[in-house]
Amino acid sequence: MLQPPVTIPIAFVHGMLSGIRARGGEALLDIDVALEDAGIAPALLDENGARITAEQYVALFALLMDRMDDEALGFLTRRLRRGSFALMTRSTLGARTFEVALRRVAHTFSLLQDDLSLVLLHEGPLAGFGVRLNIQPATHQNFLHELMLRVYWRLFAWLHGGRLVARRFDFGFELPPYADGYAKVFPGPLQFGQPLSAVWFDASALDTPVHRDAQEMQVFLAAAPANVILPRLAEQAVSARVRAVLQQHRPAWADLATTASVLHMSVSTLQRHLATEGTSFQALKDQLRRDLAIVRLNTSTVPLAVLAEELGFADSAAFQRAFKAWTGGAPGSYRRRAPAD
Repeated sequence: MLQPPVTIPIAFVHGMLSGIRARGGEALLDIDVALEDAGIAPALLDENGARITAEQYVALFALLMDRMDDEALGFLTRRLRRGSFALMTRSTLGARTFEVALRRVAHTFSLLQDDLSLVLLHEGPLAGFGVRLNIQPATHQNFLHELMLRVYWRLFAWLHGGRLVARRFDFGFELPPYADGYAKVFPGPLQFGQPLSAVWFDASALDTPVHRDAQEMQVFLAAAPANVILPRLAEQAVSARVRAVLQQHRPAWADLATTASVLHMSVSTLQRHLATEGTSFQALKDQLRRDLAIVRLNTSTVPLAVLAEELGFADSAAFQRAFKAWTGGAPGSYRRRAPAD
């Protein structure tokens, strides 16, 4: 069964570019060219509700890292040269426990950077891994915090064997206007305006033996950056299962009762689970249709009338109205332009 597609809010693209812009990196790197090389129309940056495909997001991230030779994308005063994340990951080889692995990552990072420190934290029954700023906070710091938490949380969850549960994510900045996009990226309760950004988990996990070997590490690193920067829908178990059922049953589009039956739940139980995950059946259906539309517009020349039918709309006009409500723009702005001769 095909996996449901994922799209990324344009706010995260602005965040990705903010370090480059703040440090005048546009003099060294043409942002519009980078966007176009990643298959992203630069005009989408002007549409607050716009979204891009997961493939475009990963392509832009990888392209910027390569062209700048900087895995921190200009946010830090010293470049985090390509291979730094791999070096930190490999430093954990042979670590006896999860705590030893975390301390090795933090130590290796300290050899590469001065602007930030990675620190191990304790709070009652919880342990945390935080990002401490050693410089005056900059106005463009949000994405740096988001990136550090997202990347290292994924690394640690993998090191732990894929069973580590995030009990809370703290952010060292106030609630941003795009925070509704966090749910798929940070799988746990969120707190803003905290002394430092950190991810928290059960302290008992620190004593867990680490069993990852060099071969497994190579596979993990080969999948980067996609496996550490993209949302993992599986971390929201019920939402992911609903999206999968909807994907499987299109273009008929299963209703709430059918979906609950397929998942062997009552309608009320399904609704309760989705509410716990901060969503609803209709929201998931609309998000899937939006994401499918964006991917199809980027990867095909399908007529809008045909796409509208695929997505369960009565006609092209109804689809275009819904698309504008979802993204703030028209479907035509998502068509990938043909390369120049």
